[in-house]
Amino acid sequence: MGKTYWMLVTTQENLSITRARGFSIQGVDTKNRKKAVRMAPEDRVLYYISDKQGFAATATVTSDSFEDEERIWKHHKENETFPHRVEIDADVVLDEAKYIDGLQVGPTLEYVKKWPPHLWPYAFYGMLHIIPQRDFNFVEGELRRANGMEPTLPVSDPIPAPLVAIVSGTEPPEGSGIADADQHQKLFSVALKSRKSSHRRRTQKHR
Repeated sequence: MGKTYWMLVTTQENLSITRARGFSIQGVDTKNRKKAVRMAPEDRVLYYISDKQGFAATATVTSDSFEDEERIWKHHKENETFPHRVEIDADVVLDEAKYIDGLQVGPTLEYVKKWPPHLWPYAFYGMLHIIPQRDFNFVEGELRRANGMEPTLPVSDPIPAPLVAIVSGTEPPEGSGIADADQHQKLFSVALKSRKSSHRRRTQKHR
């Protein structure tokens, strides 16, 4: 199965606890057990901070889900220990002043379109949500920019350089590699014609 993209809704206090532990482990509350047990290595996690209404971090899951009752995070219910846990590695982590504004970004996400426009904040209720890869990549790109990092571009099949030059109808930029590739294509065509001409001459000679 492919990786799953999660949005984890937590508080600033609990994010600080996770951060103090080096983003090595993340717990999920009892209400979200059915989702939490599906978390697996290579899944991605996007952190939304409810009391700051902002996106703060991304991480990658590095273990299967397991249970542990050690009290690490805070909850208003004393018996809630966030027992469903996974090990994680941090990818992008912002300081609080750089959080991506959820009030601006939230309504644009594909995930929240399940709700009426005036009720989109309901999409962030509960601790753990499966979101589209497109939403995850978009928000992570914003996090990377806010952190002074190059955004990660989705991998796609490259268009052959000579075709780019032909379709665009413009001169390729210097240093792009397109001009060299185009020249290589021309030389290949000349060589191919030369081989065909030589073949015709040899054929006519032996007739």
